Amino acid sequence: MRLLIMGPPGAGKGTQATAVAEHFGVPAISTGDIFRANVAQGTPLGVEAKRYMDAGEYVPDEVTNNMVRNRIADPDADAGFLLDGYPRTLAQVTELDGMIEETGHKLDAVLVLTVDQEAVIGRLLKRAEIEGRADDNEDVIRRRLEVYGEETEPLIASYSERGLVVSVDGMGDVEEVQQRIFAALDDIDQS
Repeated sequence: MRLLIMGPPGAGKGTQATAVAEHFGVPAISTGDIFRANVAQGTPLGVEAKRYMDAGEYVPDEVTNNMVRNRIADPDADAGFLLDGYPRTLAQVTELDGMIEETGHKLDAVLVLTVDQEAVIGRLLKRAEIEGRADDNEDVIRRRLEVYGEETEPLIASYSERGLVVSVDGMGDVEEVQQRIFAALDDIDQS
């Protein structure tokens, strides 16, 4: 399976990505995790990425595209992958199409978690308290949601036109959402 997981910041993508990837036996590839690791290590990429992340903006395409291209070329992604946090722009959709085409495969589905925006803000503020994440204050959260609406929602429409979108209600406890996801994706995996 070659999957994307999409939804606004705080929709539970990271939590669900891990379970979905394990379910299908593919690696979960999170651009956010890779960026945060680089920030923590103080790499040049991390320094550049931090500047954008702290402002609630997306890291530039050229940095992100190269990182994703290298990651999906790793041997553990031969049988498939689940991408979390990429693509985020229509230009990245085109870039990803080319990356996948180079491997001789196709994208199987785009999982979209739908959530209530105010509930998401509450989730992210709580996460900020628990994890001490400086990038999760209310102003930055609201900006991230605006950027998502402006730049990422058009991707869902694009993938929907291709018949790849599988929408799942992301509200509820983790296990409940997980069962909805597995039910929706298992149908695709068996076709």
